Amino acid sequence: MSYADIILPVPLTGLFTYAVPDGMSVGIGMRVLVTFGRSKTYLGIVARLHNDKPKDYQVKPISQVMDATPIITDNQLKLWQWIADYYMSPIGEVYKAALPSGLKAEDGYRPRTELYIQLSPKFRSEQALHVAIDMLQRAPKQLKAFLDYLELSGWDQLGQTEEQFEITRDELINQGHTLQSVNALVQRGVLETYDKEVGRLNFGGDPHPEHIKPLSDVQQEAFNQIQFSFLQKNVTLLHGVTSSGKTEIYIHLIQQALDKHQQVLYLLPEIALTVQMMQRLQRVFGNRLGIYHSKYSDAERVEIWQKQLSKHPYDVILGARSAVLLPFQNLGLIIVDEEHVTSYKQQDPAPRYHARSAAIMLAQMYGAKTLLGTATPSLETYHNAKTGKYGLVELFQRYKGIQLPDIQVVDIKDLQHRKMMNGAFSPLLLAKTREALERGEQVIYFQNRRGYAPMIECKQCGWVPHCQHCDVSLTLHRNMNQLTCHYCGYTYQVPTECPACGGHDLITKGYGTEKIEDQLRDIFPEARIARMDLDTTRTRNAYERIISDFSAGRTNLLIGTQMISKGLDFDKVSVVGILNADNMLNYPDFRAYEQAYMMMAQVAGRAGRKGKQGLVILQTKSPTLPVIQQVVQNDYAGLYRSLIAERQHFHYPPYYRLIYVYLKHRSDAVVESAGIEMGSRLRQWFSARVLGPDKPAIAKVKSLSIRKLVLKLEPGIGMVDVRKYLALAQQQMLQDKRYSSLQIYFDVDPL
Repeated sequence: MSYADIILPVPLTGLFTYAVPDGMSVGIGMRVLVTFGRSKTYLGIVARLHNDKPKDYQVKPISQVMDATPIITDNQLKLWQWIADYYMSPIGEVYKAALPSGLKAEDGYRPRTELYIQLSPKFRSEQALHVAIDMLQRAPKQLKAFLDYLELSGWDQLGQTEEQFEITRDELINQGHTLQSVNALVQRGVLETYDKEVGRLNFGGDPHPEHIKPLSDVQQEAFNQIQFSFLQKNVTLLHGVTSSGKTEIYIHLIQQALDKHQQVLYLLPEIALTVQMMQRLQRVFGNRLGIYHSKYSDAERVEIWQKQLSKHPYDVILGARSAVLLPFQNLGLIIVDEEHVTSYKQQDPAPRYHARSAAIMLAQMYGAKTLLGTATPSLETYHNAKTGKYGLVELFQRYKGIQLPDIQVVDIKDLQHRKMMNGAFSPLLLAKTREALERGEQVIYFQNRRGYAPMIECKQCGWVPHCQHCDVSLTLHRNMNQLTCHYCGYTYQVPTECPACGGHDLITKGYGTEKIEDQLRDIFPEARIARMDLDTTRTRNAYERIISDFSAGRTNLLIGTQMISKGLDFDKVSVVGILNADNMLNYPDFRAYEQAYMMMAQVAGRAGRKGKQGLVILQTKSPTLPVIQQVVQNDYAGLYRSLIAERQHFHYPPYYRLIYVYLKHRSDAVVESAGIEMGSRLRQWFSARVLGPDKPAIAKVKSLSIRKLVLKLEPGIGMVDVRKYLALAQQQMLQDKRYSSLQIYFDVDPL
């Protein structure tokens, strides 16, 4: 009898062996039904076939084979195993992250639908619309929701539309309206609802390689250097300033790979970026391009997965982090755009993999090349390039010779002292914004905090509302009239009085994007303002609409969090305001200055991309900090020199490897005791390489108290042994009855 090692989606380490009944046809990469435990049935993936009967337990048989052909390729299985080993995560967790839900269900998948709203046909005329508006005068909330619907969908009050947009009910609710208000409009017959399947495969027309633009002399030189570098190195870094035309170089490299009948994977860090890039790539590659990310419906992800296994797969896949887990047949090139962005690293749940590292490993398995592109490389990547591990190509001239933006630093501490600030805005920023809007240009404001205000406070006694489940203050979302925890998502009613002293003077502290939007509407009533943050982009359509409106000039002032800092290309942006650089700088992390530089430089790069030099107003209370001057001078090399010496001295990456060990438990006393004992066990093997246990900055999340240990591992240390000892320590701790309900997990190469 033969046997199969099977991956199951359960949080246990390793593979599970089952017997293959006589006459059953089973292949590696196929899905099978098996019984685990007494009666629990799971859908598993066959990882290995062999004749070695386990000796220490009774082997159960496979119940059913679900596929005629494998749905997982050999290289995918190798990548899954590498992720599980390197990031110390059970391979079952990798399986859960990689496969779309529809491929993990016994009964297949069902297309997901979303509820859309539309204007009732009887109100699609000027006269009928005025009747509807008059009818809603006594219901101001419904009237506001209706007017916002007309604006979002493209209808005007004449019953006409230049461009009709389909919008979901959730999109309208995200504008600050209640479900009751929207449902009331439906009940009154003003709006109608309909279900629509979300997501479809790309049938976007024939490819048009003739639409590829010729490269400039500087771009052509970089393109040639990349090709030469690929002859010597498997991984190359393209370090090019913002608006230097890196994307055009990528397009030429993609076409070159397609001419060799190879597939290309193009990774982007944010779903928002795929909207603009999809439009740009579809013009050239048409139906050879597939899109894959988490905002797509499960049905669509299953269809793309199956298409990648078919005889006619997509030749180019454009996607976010999860696209690296797709099946490929003949992968020749991987492009990791904006490689420095931290969202390439999966945080929760496991596996906590980095898509950039996984992409490099995947390319190695196929014998493919990897191009890492960015204007602000991560220190680890740049160090690898400077020391010869990666190839390095530099592109320091903007396309068509456009100058880098003029960055002017404003000392808001001094302005606040002289009472010259208008809320979060300096006089210079407001003046330059007004001038740009009057010239018909566009403006971007960057504030890396969503919500209305990061906290509210009682003016009399200083009481601040905190989450009952997490060790954080609550963020005020005034549009929704609620306090929200950004860690567990729990919402609270806004108190009318202070529960500590009974006072009624509750004031907001700090500025979120909502508050910035409200104040700008008062200052610039003529501006067409949009906001781009997690609250306004919960659906794929919302991403597309905000970016489309700003690109087309339907909005001219965009407020956003870090979403707007990465790779978006807008022609008419002449002024960018960074409202408070100190929010990024004053963070207790050894990467704080590196990440602050990256974010500010990337945001600044949105200004003056076409036509003329842009202006950036950088507001800070610390204008003399070296990192601020490095941003002004676009001096990445200076930043690298200053930080790399610190990293070497204090034993941080890229000179040392970090592993964080997290322990979580409902009892703070239990997790404190467990942290001390875990630290003691690890020091037996790793001695002074172990730091902690200590409380992280946020020491309680979702009612679980947290402790963290840090391992700093020098080059040359045997990582196989390190993982073995860590797994042994974890096993020993969990076998102790005191810690049986303790959660222990590892974050390898944390960000």
